[in-house]
Amino acid sequence: MLFIGSIRERLSIVSLNGDEYAYALETSTALGIVGGAIYDAMLAHCAIKAKAEAIYTWNIRRYAQSGPEVTRRLLTP
Repeated sequence: MLFIGSIRERLSIVSLNGDEYAYALETSTALGIVGGAIYDAMLAHCAIKAKAEAIYTWNIRRYAQSGPEVTRRLLTP
């Protein structure tokens, strides 16, 4: 819990509203993203909403499925 508390002090929670969530699901499924990869696609949409400069992941291939707006932000830790 100390670790979680220290993270929350430094980061902001970003969520999608109903319309944004529906749009993210529609665009993700149109790109052929299915199964557990949908979770990563939702995280990618939150990163875009937050105007993140970088998305750090060990799973570049899975996030890259979400399109060029996500791909250009991808970095491995």
